[in-house]
Amino acid sequence: MKSIFSYQAKEELDDMSQDLQSIFIKHARKLENIPPRRHMRYSLPYYAEEVTKQARMIFDIEGQSIKIYHCFSDHKEYERWYKSYK
Repeated sequence: MKSIFSYQAKEELDDMSQDLQSIFIKHARKLENIPPRRHMRYSLPYYAEEVTKQARMIFDIEGQSIKIYHCFSDHKEYERWYKSYK
């Protein structure tokens, strides 16, 4: 599998520190080899993955690629995005 970052995810990564960016990129490479663990509720077509204790990555599997839609560095940002779908 191959990881592809969306425009929104790239923008969110650019706003993060270099250390956090590298953690997200390493985690995306890890997802290429390990299948996703948690599908989201409320009929959302995404998977959520904890990158650090606070950071989250939102993605979906499309064929042989992983499309990464969002990279949240803070749990509050993730919760705000998630609650917008309830």
